[in-house]
Amino acid sequence: MSAQSAATAFFRLEGVGKSFAENRVLIDLDLEIRSGEVLALLGANGAGKSTLVKIIAGSHGHDTGRLSIDGEEVRFTSPQDARRHGIVAVHQQVEQGVVPGLSVAENLLLDELCGASGSLLFRPREALERAAEIAAGLELQLPLHAPIETLGTAERQLVILSRALALNPRLLILDEPTASLSTAEAERLFHLVDRLRERGVAILYISHRLSDLQRLADRALVLRDGRLVGEFSAPLDLSAAVESMLGAALDEVQLQPLQRGGCVLSLRDWQLEEHSAAFDLDLHAGEVVALTGLLGAGKSEIAEVLFGLRRHHAGSIRLDGRDWLPRTPREAIAAGVFFAAEDRARNSRVPGFSVRASMTLPFLRRFSRFGFIDRSRERTQVAEQIDALGIKGPGIEAPLELLSGGNQQKVILARWLLGRGRALILDEPFQGVDVRARRDIGQRIRASAAARATLVICSDPDEALEIADRILVVRDGAVVAELPRHDLQRSEIVAHLTPPHPAREETSHV
Repeated sequence: MSAQSAATAFFRLEGVGKSFAENRVLIDLDLEIRSGEVLALLGANGAGKSTLVKIIAGSHGHDTGRLSIDGEEVRFTSPQDARRHGIVAVHQQVEQGVVPGLSVAENLLLDELCGASGSLLFRPREALERAAEIAAGLELQLPLHAPIETLGTAERQLVILSRALALNPRLLILDEPTASLSTAEAERLFHLVDRLRERGVAILYISHRLSDLQRLADRALVLRDGRLVGEFSAPLDLSAAVESMLGAALDEVQLQPLQRGGCVLSLRDWQLEEHSAAFDLDLHAGEVVALTGLLGAGKSEIAEVLFGLRRHHAGSIRLDGRDWLPRTPREAIAAGVFFAAEDRARNSRVPGFSVRASMTLPFLRRFSRFGFIDRSRERTQVAEQIDALGIKGPGIEAPLELLSGGNQQKVILARWLLGRGRALILDEPFQGVDVRARRDIGQRIRASAAARATLVICSDPDEALEIADRILVVRDGAVVAELPRHDLQRSEIVAHLTPPHPAREETSHV
């Protein structure tokens, strides 16, 4: 902890409470955030972390208690009001931080275009130079003229973070900032946080990745059921923090080897792009394979080809021994190849749909007879998945948006488990979920894996180690290493993420 972090608190909450109708989300919270420290906030999905962040950042008002900055009481009326006091938040939901239809440069400049310096809008060359300057804050090399939609989730998250840093905050709130970042990009963020701390910026850091907190936090507060139930100082006792967060100890993961069956999906002499190295790949029934790599390595793009969302350059695909290439997601689903995309809100969720409708949407034919849906049978199978995955929420007819992030993720997984497919591809299934939800999801994936091939895309090597029988490393659009899970160390995965020398690898079989 820096010397400055021991100074008086910059920001305080005293007796803060918040309710939505009869639901008390936050109860009598007292906390302080000091200049020049990283304060970690831990809590299971649904503990109240997002509501607390929105109160501090001006998106929600508080019902009871008081907020103060430098000893003076404040009550924010909007996020803009909070920003005027030096408080800037980077929220977990990426789609809330960018504006579709605008370019990368325009999204980088949103705060300035909407503020007093909006005259930049009429000087395109200066605007582009300023956008490049903002991107340089995180050493980003981005296509500034391109529509923001052309960027992946991780790159859009970095755009939002760069824009926040350009506001020179006194308090920076980072809500799951590494959820979609690979090891290298996360490490770049960590170095940035270190520099901000040295400059005296207060940082409130929310993450389910315990390794992030161990690396960064000066202090950690634990939120459970809307109350603060624990405080820990660096070095953090993560086991005690998790037990405080969950109200119970969490056993260490012990992977039981799965019985490997026949080959389901086979790729031969396969090239994602013209410049990519060719590789072979077999995915077998009964095993869980993880795909990991840096941002832009090609992990999601490989999955998108298998789901009919994009074309590959060369090579063949066989499904259950037959030549196969889906032209659309509909063809992939009909063949039993299912894909849960990384950006849940943009690709997996229909606004306003209930838990039931969200889960059964791709498979309504299964519940239909003579053009009518058998609601009783549909509800029975949805209830079975809810029980199997431990999904918590107001009920199966509640809108999916009312569930916590971890429970929404479970619903999307349950959707594809309901279909009983031949291949299941999950892109970042643990993104933004707490340690217990991650454990539940991982156990359900493995327990149901016998009849299908399962491919899980994980940017975080620790998540790959927790779920997979084999780990494949992707670099420049190609699988360059196969690592059996037995006795595998994180450092061995990380060593393969970047090339040892400029020379390209030969075609490999994995």
